[in-house]
Amino acid sequence: MSVESTLETVFRMESARIIATVARIVRDVGIAEEIAQDALVSALEQWPESGVPERPGAWLTATAKHRAVDLVRRRETYARKLAEVGRTLSEESYDPEPSGPGDIDDDVLRLVFTTCHPVLSADARAALTLRLVGGLRTDEIARAFLVPEPTVAARITRAKRALAKAGVEFEVPYGVDRAARLDSVLEIIYLIFNEGYAATAGDDLLRPGLCEDALRLARGLAALMPDESEVHGLAALLELQASRTAARTGPDGRPVLLADQNRSRWNRLLVRRGYAALARAGDGRSYGPYALQAAIAACHARAASYEATDWPTIAALYARLGTLTPSPVIELNRAVAVSMTEGPEAALRIVDALTDEPALARYHLLPSVRGDLLARLGRTEEARAEFVRAASLTRNERERALLLRRAQ
Repeated sequence: MSVESTLETVFRMESARIIATVARIVRDVGIAEEIAQDALVSALEQWPESGVPERPGAWLTATAKHRAVDLVRRRETYARKLAEVGRTLSEESYDPEPSGPGDIDDDVLRLVFTTCHPVLSADARAALTLRLVGGLRTDEIARAFLVPEPTVAARITRAKRALAKAGVEFEVPYGVDRAARLDSVLEIIYLIFNEGYAATAGDDLLRPGLCEDALRLARGLAALMPDESEVHGLAALLELQASRTAARTGPDGRPVLLADQNRSRWNRLLVRRGYAALARAGDGRSYGPYALQAAIAACHARAASYEATDWPTIAALYARLGTLTPSPVIELNRAVAVSMTEGPEAALRIVDALTDEPALARYHLLPSVRGDLLARLGRTEEARAEFVRAASLTRNERERALLLRRAQ
């Protein structure tokens, strides 16, 4: 692997931690991102000659911290800035602030709460957090939200300016301020996990680093807010989904459909963690959207095989979820469960009603599901056309190859 490729991989994995570390020093996420990019440029200049360091992530972090300290010294006197920030800054070490009873010692989680500040619109929060915390490129965020790339770029730029103008503190807030940001924080952690679980683009189906980051954030949030049922619901969902990771691809990296997965490869420790988190989310009758999705994942985890899955319960859970948070994607998922309980014809009626949904116009899973249902009904040529269309819509090379194989 070339130095450039290695650096790109390392930076993608470490950028959130680098930005979060620097943001605690400079108290500005926009400047923190610029400093992280400066460290990247320094590595591009130095590594081809000096070689890749033994700990490349630590090298990038240290370089960014040094630049942040230099910036602080230039902007104001060092002593005054130390008093403002309230901790020792040195070029050799960096000691996090001690946590209070309602705080958590996690810079990345602080970054999530900062970028989910109410001063930003919901769209701006999502775009900025996915950029800084998820490490997603602008075009990847645009595809995730089905909007033009320039729109996302403008949202990110305006969001950074708005946070700086409002003087938003880099912190995990307390009390009502924390509660006000919680829904956005949960959504962002969920989106980061999803991008890792099924990458929107690229040569690999999975981006495990993003899944691990999202899991760590969800677990930290559950420890921070033990009385919030939906926090535990999200943690349960991510634990249960992550338990299938090893079985989702074959030895050659090709995707393996849920129906064909070797369930002995599912991580039983993560399954047990998921069950425990779901139990902390409530008694079932008061489940919120994330807990309902976790309950669906739990049904899959309990089943010995795809055919033995409790599909009627899953269909009912999707119906409840659709009532709480109406969405054409949820309805598409319900159709899959209905196909297993009432047959493909009943499910096809649901899917056909979704074909004019603007939000699904470029969503590759709509023709993919429709192709599967048509194939089960023996309508082979129509099914083949749907799989080809689905392949043309996905930007993930592994998914495209799978869909073209199904078309054949």
